[in-house]
Amino acid sequence: MTAPRADLNGIKRVCIEFLFFGIKEVRACLFAGLFFLLLFLIPREGLWGIARYDLLFIGAMLIQVWMIAAKLETRDELYAICLFHVLGFVLEVFKTSSYIQSWHYPDPGYLKLFGVPLFSGFMYAAIGSYVIQAWRLFKLRITHHPRYWMAIICAMLIYLNFFTHHFIGDYRGYLLAFSLGLYARSTVHFTPYDKERKMPLLLSFVLIGFFIWIAENLGTFVGAWRYPDQLTGWVLVHLGKWNSWALLVVMTFTIVIHLKHIKSSIYVPE
Repeated sequence: MTAPRADLNGIKRVCIEFLFFGIKEVRACLFAGLFFLLLFLIPREGLWGIARYDLLFIGAMLIQVWMIAAKLETRDELYAICLFHVLGFVLEVFKTSSYIQSWHYPDPGYLKLFGVPLFSGFMYAAIGSYVIQAWRLFKLRITHHPRYWMAIICAMLIYLNFFTHHFIGDYRGYLLAFSLGLYARSTVHFTPYDKERKMPLLLSFVLIGFFIWIAENLGTFVGAWRYPDQLTGWVLVHLGKWNSWALLVVMTFTIVIHLKHIKSSIYVPE
C-alpha cells in the first residue's frame, strides 16, 4: 500500500506545483495582460470622443501608477520598464518611418511622436516587466551564464540588427547561432512552489518568444497595428517573427541581469 500512496502524493505535489506555477506566471504577466485586455476592450473608433491610441497610452500609464501604488512593482523596476519603453519606441519610429515602412499604425491619435503612438513603447516594456516580475516571483537563479561582456555584445548586436538589416543584410541567423553557442550550457533555476526546478535558459527564450508571437497575432487581429500583407485583411503573422522575438527576449534578459548587477552586484559568471 505504500507505493500507491507515494505515487498519489507525487501526483498531488506536481499538481500543486503546476497550480502555483500558473498563478505566478499570471502575476508576472499582470502588466502585459491588462494592457492587452485594453487592446481588446477599447473599440477601434475610440470612446467618449478619445482616439483608441490615446486611450491605450492613458490606460497603460494608469496601470503603471496602480502597480506602484499597490506595491506590485518597485520604483527600480519602473525605471527599468521606462528604459525598455524608450528602446522599443526608438525602434518603432525607425520601423514605421517613410523609408522603411515595416508596419504602420493606421488609426488617428493626438498622443503620437514622429507618427508613432506613444502607447507602442509599452508593448516592449511589457516584455521587460514580465522578465523582471518573473525573476522576483520565481526566485530565478542562473548557472553557467556566459561571460558578462560577451552577453552584452550579443544583446547590442541583436538590437542593432533590427536597424541595420535594412541596409547591410539580415544577420539574424548568425545571431541565433551566436546566442545558441553562448547560452548552450546556461540553466535557469526557478521555484514554482517550495522546490527549485530548472530548465535550459535557451528553452525559456524560445518559449517566451513564442508567446510574444501569439500576442503579436492578437494585436494585429484587433488592428492595433498592421504589417504590409495585412492591409487588405488579417493574416497570420509570419512564423519567422518568432525567432526575432526570441532574440529580443535574449536582449531583454541581458538588460535585466545587467541592471541587477549594477544594483546589487549579485552577478557572478560561472
